[in-house]
Amino acid sequence: MASVQTVEKRGRRGGVAAALLGAAIVISPVASALAAETLIIAAVSTPKGLDGDIFVPSLQETVINVYEGLTEYGMRPDGKALDLTKVIPHLAESWTISPDARTHVFKLRNAKSFFGKELSADDVIFTWEKSASQKRTGNFIRSVSNIDTIEKISDKEVKFTLKEPNNSFMRALQIYVPSVYDSKTVKERGATADDPYGTKWIANNTAGYGAYHVESIRPGEGSVMVANPNYFGPKVFFDRVLYREVPSASNRAALVRNGNAHWAEQVPLQQIPSLLNDPKVKVEMVVGSGSAMIAMNAKYPPFDDVRVRRALQLATDYDAIGKTVFLGLGTRSLSNLPPDMPGYKPVYNIQTDYAAAKKLLAEAGHPNGIDVTLEYTDIYWWEEGLALQAAESMKNGGIRVTPKRVPSTDFRGRVAAGQRTIPLLTGFTTALVWDPGYQFYLSLHPDGSFNTNAYTDPRMVALVEKMVLEQNPVERQKQVEAAQQLYVDDAVAVETFLPGTYAVMAACIKGWVWRPTPHAYFRALRCEKS
Repeated sequence: MASVQTVEKRGRRGGVAAALLGAAIVISPVASALAAETLIIAAVSTPKGLDGDIFVPSLQETVINVYEGLTEYGMRPDGKALDLTKVIPHLAESWTISPDARTHVFKLRNAKSFFGKELSADDVIFTWEKSASQKRTGNFIRSVSNIDTIEKISDKEVKFTLKEPNNSFMRALQIYVPSVYDSKTVKERGATADDPYGTKWIANNTAGYGAYHVESIRPGEGSVMVANPNYFGPKVFFDRVLYREVPSASNRAALVRNGNAHWAEQVPLQQIPSLLNDPKVKVEMVVGSGSAMIAMNAKYPPFDDVRVRRALQLATDYDAIGKTVFLGLGTRSLSNLPPDMPGYKPVYNIQTDYAAAKKLLAEAGHPNGIDVTLEYTDIYWWEEGLALQAAESMKNGGIRVTPKRVPSTDFRGRVAAGQRTIPLLTGFTTALVWDPGYQFYLSLHPDGSFNTNAYTDPRMVALVEKMVLEQNPVERQKQVEAAQQLYVDDAVAVETFLPGTYAVMAACIKGWVWRPTPHAYFRALRCEKS
């Protein structure tokens, strides 16, 4: 369970709306009554798409507020954090599970979409069929969850049959993909003979049962979301969300400081110390679920030799990365699992040793060292700093690194399934499903969508495929620990630090809790001015 540290300072907050620095549009002053109900987000970019199966910039940040799952994580008794071990009803109001744990029958609650359509079993089936047809993210969720068939029992009952019992299945149903669509509206407005699931329409429109609906998008400027008047959950505090594109991180933070935004996305660590001392700002800090790494693709020499891969690990100055890239605020990564995930064991205890790195290179036939290119992009704020610092330290171990920045669209294409053509790259894996089997499958199984360095080891495949099915907790723990050790022995990547989640918001904002999808859930937020 992720530990949350909140640094909160009170202060009088200024007016909500003004010119948004760095944005292409200007928000006119609004009446105070409206301001109290309008959430303003200083965002990295305008959503580039709305189909949960096609990952594009600002997709997750948007669709998690439109589409909600059959299940949800419970809350801890103190109400300050999620209990990631507990799965509770959400769009499904209840369920029954067969004695062999293969059949799950869900009874759907009475819920209506933004368009007034009633949630039905047809919507759930449409959702999963659409993802299967696209063979993208949702279909991966189906595969890792071991789903065999999905059947309609009645308008309000749907049956999932698993090939084998699966530990990830119930948790997987809480994420945003496959999204539970209002299939009637999608078919009415977007389906064609050539596109029966209306994917072209879904890419630019929303039709869900969640708390919000995307009203409009202006590329390069922002989007507007409005509350679903038919939402089944508690009434949301903010009736409207202005999601404004502000590319400059410093401007995003300044907007919160100046009282012109409630929330700033992706604020770099360099700005966190000063924000902690600002009475108009609240910063909540969480260790998070993903670590920054440098991944090696063993399909390409010299990384096909484990001795070379281990040399890179030994030639990394972890202390320097912690200080210069993560400013002492990151958490050293000691496994490919996050510290709070069940089964976590700190096995990556590698320390910097340049002499040992040179010795391994010599044993591998490189007595004069090696020349490699480290490719990175700007998907995460820390990538360039990590690449530059790694290059600086690795030269001391005989590894001459040339950092190369690659456009994010090209980078994503080259690490996609069926490609994976980058020999040495920065990487980041975060588990949307809080389960070690899912995390391993995602990043270390050949079919995993985050296996960006094409790691394939038959021993790992066997371990992962066992742990997603294993029902005996003692045996499963052994499998999880063995997989973590194998990950280290195979020298798959240079693990550095968990950057953490730093949620920057106005001092008045209440209700935020960290989730494995580390973005703001607008339905949970409210503004309480002192």
